[in-house]
Amino acid sequence: MQWKALALALLVERGSGQAMPMMRFQCSQLVVDRLDPLVNPGVVPSPHLHQIVGGNSFNASMDPKTHDLPSSSTCTSCTFTEDFSNYWETSDANIKQTAVLYFRARNGTYRRVPQFVSEGLRADGGITVYYIPSPTASENVTAFTPGFRMLVGDAASRGPNDARKVCHRCMPATGDKSNINCGAPDSQSLPNEMCPGGIRSVITFPTCWDGKTTDSPDHMSHVAYPTSSYSDVSVGAYGTCPASHPVKIPQVMYEVMWDTRIFNDPELWPEDGSQPFVWSTDDKTGYGQHGDYVFGWKGDSLQRAMDARCNGAVCGQLQTQSAESAMKCTKSRTVDEEIDGWLTAIPGMKMDD
Repeated sequence: MQWKALALALLVERGSGQAMPMMRFQCSQLVVDRLDPLVNPGVVPSPHLHQIVGGNSFNASMDPKTHDLPSSSTCTSCTFTEDFSNYWETSDANIKQTAVLYFRARNGTYRRVPQFVSEGLRADGGITVYYIPSPTASENVTAFTPGFRMLVGDAASRGPNDARKVCHRCMPATGDKSNINCGAPDSQSLPNEMCPGGIRSVITFPTCWDGKTTDSPDHMSHVAYPTSSYSDVSVGAYGTCPASHPVKIPQVMYEVMWDTRIFNDPELWPEDGSQPFVWSTDDKTGYGQHGDYVFGWKGDSLQRAMDARCNGAVCGQLQTQSAESAMKCTKSRTVDEEIDGWLTAIPGMKMDD
């Protein structure tokens, strides 16, 4: 399968020829809502629309001092039942949340781009989540602790930036078995052509931690990428952590498959052929995409999985649920607004009075 071929692209650099172990599992859509407890805590509605997956205790505030995701959630939309994190990728984790991609038609109206599931998985929309341990069995990584949060990318960017781990790929109809870690042919910008296999969006988080703070004012300073240059490593877990951030943490990565194929009609695209897709942050370039992560695994479950070097969506150290059960974990939107159908504006582009 394609994902196994992708794993083979992450070979241990010592030349063992063995595929890199990586947890890879699906998180179904929990809710699509205008809330962002990391960047805009307590703000209802938040400026931008997001898709959220994971534990159903997600809300607008989620104060890390009082909100414990595992004990506050009654279900999770993810494969592993001990993962109550929420994840999201935004253009503006473990809350998992993604920005919402819209298509702007030639007549100026917008329509939300649906998502489809990565190869070998089942879900209702959502995202595919990866956790990658250290490349060698002799070196374990330190799992995140309660209250841990981080962010990568810059929502305000509209041009090339240093968010090298945030990228897009114009997918072929079949046969793309190359890397998933923002290497060629990925780009920071949104593709400017009709993609036969849709658009894939990937977010790869830092793998080095200061070992002291679970968050920082900018949600970034307490973590860092390895000191090895980007061209020297296949994944962030490879390489040496800087002295300021000496603790190696799991490589968190997620991918979203956007079904732009349904808009591959020249009659819908702008007459000049320009790129018509827009993130829900009103970003037409793709450079403003970024990802948020809020840790929420129960007890030491993630540490056990990393120590066991679990691979794929099956792990003897963890409990799993069926795709059908995961898809039943949903919640109602807090902000009541039209998000589907052909719209004259993306939700949040014109803030409420």
